[in-house]
Amino acid sequence: MSTTARPIAPAQPAAPARIGKRLAAALVSSSYLNPLNTTLISVALVPIGETFGAGPARTAWLVTALYLVSAVGQPVMGLFVDRFGARRVLIIGMSAVIVAGIAGMLAISLEWLVGVRVLLGMGTCAGFPAAMAALRAHTDATGQGVPGRLLSVLAISNQTVMVLGPPLGGALIALFGWPAIFAVNVPLAAAALLFTVLWVPRDDRRRDTRQPVDVAGILLFSVAIVVLLLFVMDPQWRKAYLLAVFAVVASVFTWVELRVGRPFVDVRKLATNGPLLRTYLRQALALLIVYAIMFGYVQWLESVRGLSPSAAGALLLPMSVVAVLAAAFSSNPHTVRARLITNSLALAAGSALLLFLGAGTWILALVGLGAIFGVGQGLSSVTNQTALYSQAPAEDMGTASGLFRTAQYVGALAASALIARSFGHEPSTAGLHTLGWALLAIALVLLALTVFDRSLKRFRRYSAIQDTATK
Repeated sequence: MSTTARPIAPAQPAAPARIGKRLAAALVSSSYLNPLNTTLISVALVPIGETFGAGPARTAWLVTALYLVSAVGQPVMGLFVDRFGARRVLIIGMSAVIVAGIAGMLAISLEWLVGVRVLLGMGTCAGFPAAMAALRAHTDATGQGVPGRLLSVLAISNQTVMVLGPPLGGALIALFGWPAIFAVNVPLAAAALLFTVLWVPRDDRRRDTRQPVDVAGILLFSVAIVVLLLFVMDPQWRKAYLLAVFAVVASVFTWVELRVGRPFVDVRKLATNGPLLRTYLRQALALLIVYAIMFGYVQWLESVRGLSPSAAGALLLPMSVVAVLAAAFSSNPHTVRARLITNSLALAAGSALLLFLGAGTWILALVGLGAIFGVGQGLSSVTNQTALYSQAPAEDMGTASGLFRTAQYVGALAASALIARSFGHEPSTAGLHTLGWALLAIALVLLALTVFDRSLKRFRRYSAIQDTATK
């Protein structure tokens, strides 16, 4: 993957053209299936366990399998997008989702369903990197600048379906039983497949598809990421050997990639692309905080405050609403640095306020706390996506976007480990305060990483140059 940072600027500036609604519908409809399936399964774990006589430890693999596959699969599918084209990969990915949806209704065994979730993860992984690559190709061809509005729409749709996943899953189970959470993927993926065939431009026939794919690099990368995530999910001294295994596999991966003619990840150029690496790190840290609140804070509300799951979910509604609004008003590419600083400050402020919560905290204060975190949640993905759009070369946008999602999943799994460390055997106010201190420290690192990133200061000038070129 070639990852030299450079501004977006067409060689021959052309009059700007809007992103067509049809193309936007095709890209959005395929990109939201992955985040939807990450939360849709949450309300089905208990009934699935009852069906197959499996406890939480076994049914948890229905969640873990998709997380692990997504963390590995996003950049792999991104590589295929860069090599073979977004349209081809979307067609194959959406077809795989349809097959997985049908297979999920067969309900042969729990192991079968875990395999279905693996296939579902690989298919849905095509959506985001293909959407980013197709969008970049379209805007470069028409001489547009950063398509901030559609990047916001992509972020909003992903955030919205994550919130709607559990209630949608509950409704489907109540009406049709738990197999419906797999079956719902069939019409959704079929619609995305139809939109792709009709409205996504055909791939460039000049693409060089004859060079062999770096299979060794993909396998080594996959092993390294899985080993790292297995440790991140349960960081204990007795599992420190996983870090040693990761170091060895990562070293072999680097050695191989430096010697391959067309590597899966061009580690030499990636290492010199500081702006892109910092964007990955910012996304991982920001999503770590967001996921820690979505899952850890809710556990405290239910266990310590004694709220029902529905009431605890209602207290997160302001967070979701503010997140959608913040993303909706974050389409201006000129203000990337300001929005990232605001994002860091909001996450730091919310984390600090966790230190003052107790069993008797005023309910409106809890509502306000959710709204503060909503600012951080809404600004994180869309703003970092905008930065990614400028920092990754067009020809490698798929792979770069996939690695962006990998960073996000690393943050999500790290949040689960941090919650477990903070709460111990059960949620408590003391554990919430421990979590707050940890999140505050992470937010301050995120703030420093943003404030002292000089490349973000140049981003405004690059955007201004592009605006001038397209007028």
